[in-house]
Amino acid sequence: MFTGIIQAVGHISHLVETRGGDARVTVAAGGLDLTEVRLGDSIACNGVCLTVVEKTADSFSVDVSAETFSCTIGYAPGDPINLEMAMRLSDRLGGHLVSGHVDGVGTVLHFAPVASQEGEESSWRLDIRAPGGLGRYLAPKGSIAVNGVSLTVNKVQGTDFSINLIPHTLEQTMLKDLRPGSHVNLEADMLARYADRLLNFVHEQDKD
Repeated sequence: MFTGIIQAVGHISHLVETRGGDARVTVAAGGLDLTEVRLGDSIACNGVCLTVVEKTADSFSVDVSAETFSCTIGYAPGDPINLEMAMRLSDRLGGHLVSGHVDGVGTVLHFAPVASQEGEESSWRLDIRAPGGLGRYLAPKGSIAVNGVSLTVNKVQGTDFSINLIPHTLEQTMLKDLRPGSHVNLEADMLARYADRLLNFVHEQDKD
């Protein structure tokens, strides 16, 4: 489990295809402290929970399956990447509970600063179109993970939703590199998923 609070921005330093569309991906950790990371530990890479299979002082490698490539934005050498180590049970939950299992790939519609007064640092508005199946999980003031970052939804219209990003979030994540047309990994709030399943289950029982 993760919190959606990014600990470092690294980059993909190496990618070697293995078989059947799988690949071994090496990540330059970008300042992430790997001292306590052991082989078999999980690290969220742009919101995808992956297992460390090799490690150096400042990098780690993970095996990425063809299935993961098919349902996420994937990885390519040189790509910046948000990194978060798995949470401890004693950690503060600064964001929201994030499983690292991507629900779908969204498309950036709009990304621009919000007008500010007297030259103050401005927040940025990020508009994203989610895949059709994710629309039911979006709610104003609800949570969503975008490339592994825990964010609050401001507005929803159909499958389109808006988020405001403060300067700190832009500085500490790779979201600052987004452009209209960029694709992003999306993970819905797991509480929304369970609530939706419960409502559908009750509805199914009522029909029996």
